[in-house]
Amino acid sequence: MGLVKEFMDFLKEYNTISLAIAFIIGAALTTLVQSLVNDVVMPFVTPLIPGGEWQEATLALGPIMIKWGSFLSSLINFVIIAFVVFVIAKKVLKEEKVKKK
Repeated sequence: MGLVKEFMDFLKEYNTISLAIAFIIGAALTTLVQSLVNDVVMPFVTPLIPGGEWQEATLALGPIMIKWGSFLSSLINFVIIAFVVFVIAKKVLKEEKVKKK
């Protein structure tokens, strides 16, 4: 019985259950934000960038293929996702200015 009590104390002391819940909610929120970016925001952004196949653009340096289009696409996705998360956090936390705590 001592090992079970010790395990329960560990869960309580390190807030493991809260961390697990936050992780699960974070994973669900990630899917939601990615869908928002891919299905709502990117259709507006894509026509603004010239060339329809820009996400598959490559640069050949001899035998090396650099997929700069894929990188640019990931970078744009990251910036949009970071901005959406910033706006959501600002609304949820209801702070006028985001500040370091």
